[in-house]
Amino acid sequence: MIAADHESRILHEEFDEAARILARSTEGIRLELIDGKITSRVVPDGDQGRVIQWLMRICLQSRPELWLHPDQGLKVQADRKERARPDASLAPMDYFVGQGEWADPGGVLMAVEVTSYDADTDSRDRVEKPRAYAQTGIPVYLLIDRENGEVRVHSEPDGVRYETVRIVPFGKEITLPEPVGIRLETEELKNWVR
Repeated sequence: MIAADHESRILHEEFDEAARILARSTEGIRLELIDGKITSRVVPDGDQGRVIQWLMRICLQSRPELWLHPDQGLKVQADRKERARPDASLAPMDYFVGQGEWADPGGVLMAVEVTSYDADTDSRDRVEKPRAYAQTGIPVYLLIDRENGEVRVHSEPDGVRYETVRIVPFGKEITLPEPVGIRLETEELKNWVR
């Protein structure tokens, strides 16, 4: 057990250092560590960024005490040793101040991912991320799935998975459950898909 803990600590330290070096030396790649596996993903494309801007405007108008923080790294899963970088996290405005690159997720009300058109989006955004965020206890996971033209809202994390998943096609209205409580009119999302 001591050897496994030592190896785990070294893996996480090496990951943090590699992520810092990569962030300084390259543009367009972000590293994440989920389930002990290091993965890379490209930074958002213009349409993906526009979806986040759309959501940011809605969140600010609906819940001005909260902010949609793009690209903030989070310590995830039950042990908080893994690392994820959601496309955005909904939390109080100053929640991440002073926390550094990988923040405690305790104040995060919602993690947001917008699918990209890469080969890993299926396993990453539809399987690994919802499981990691549910294990973390983040109340709501919002997946804006551009490939399938739908919005998936995961809620009621039980420490293993989200017990409730609601799916609506782009164009329908959906209300994000508490503690978020924001209504989304999703018609505009049709403008930012290929």
